[in-house]
Amino acid sequence: MFKCVAALVAFVALLVPGLGKAAEFEKNIMTGGPQGTYIRIGRDIADLGKSCGLTLNVRETAGSLENFVGVRNRRNTQFGIVQNDVLEYLKTFEANDPEVQQAVRGVRIMFPLYNEEVHLLARSDIRSVAELAGKKVAIGVKDSGTFLTASLILDILQVKLGERVLVNPDAALPKLQSGEIDALFYVAGAPAPLFRDNRIDGAKFHLLPITDAPLLATYIRSRIERGTYDFQTEPVDLIAVKAVMMTYDYDVTRNAYQRESCKAVSDFSSLILNNLDRLKENGHPKWKDVDLTALPPGWQVGVCVRAGMALDYRPACIAQGAPDDASGGNEEYLDLLKQRLKQN
Repeated sequence: MFKCVAALVAFVALLVPGLGKAAEFEKNIMTGGPQGTYIRIGRDIADLGKSCGLTLNVRETAGSLENFVGVRNRRNTQFGIVQNDVLEYLKTFEANDPEVQQAVRGVRIMFPLYNEEVHLLARSDIRSVAELAGKKVAIGVKDSGTFLTASLILDILQVKLGERVLVNPDAALPKLQSGEIDALFYVAGAPAPLFRDNRIDGAKFHLLPITDAPLLATYIRSRIERGTYDFQTEPVDLIAVKAVMMTYDYDVTRNAYQRESCKAVSDFSSLILNNLDRLKENGHPKWKDVDLTALPPGWQVGVCVRAGMALDYRPACIAQGAPDDASGGNEEYLDLLKQRLKQN
């Protein structure tokens, strides 16, 4: 009888994938909208994990603010991509705001990524940010990085809109094309698929330059070269923010969940650090701009990230005997990164 049951279980295990072995610990990265750069970057990281036998679920979100909170509060969510000006905003208010203090507690930098250009697509008769006064402008959905950046820019420059339209850029573009709104903000690494993959009439719409001096204390000078988008015939000088990958500072002594999450962070830290050339060659074009040493001042790197940066660290797939393609010649780069960490 028992032999028959055992044989039946063994037979069913052959038919049902995964039966008889422990389920893989769930890992998620919060990214952004379906046509944004964040989600493409997240998929590149997930593909890197897949090559190591590690599953990373790429989650579509509203953007930076949701991602920051999600890393701290959402279960099985170890990673999120956030704009640097969101971090600056939170740091500014942390000292005197208990709610902000609670929001940032335990959240840590994993790696700085690339610069994201602030796209401001407007009717062709609007020539400057100041001329948006009194106009209807889409500034992104609440909790998105675009929403925060657009709000900060307008507040810094004291531009009073006729209406701040709270829709995401995907929904805002057809509204602009139909004349329902006058302009839209979109913070995304160029080339942004939204503008690259949709037909935009260059005679009716253009990217506004954003060069106002008061913004340069917070944002980075940048330029979108001519021809980046089909409708763009001239280079455009504007500003950019830094995209940053965030995680949580897990405590391996606390419980099994914290240990597994910390291990996931260490594994992906090691994989990204040691496969950056591969990402630059095969991933989204923005990987070519990534400098993992460009750490935002005032933010700490978590202990699980530091563990994964050790030269002798090996991700789970390599420890289990997979080909060792995640090590190789990064000693000088790692030394520079550690120097930057000491400065923070």
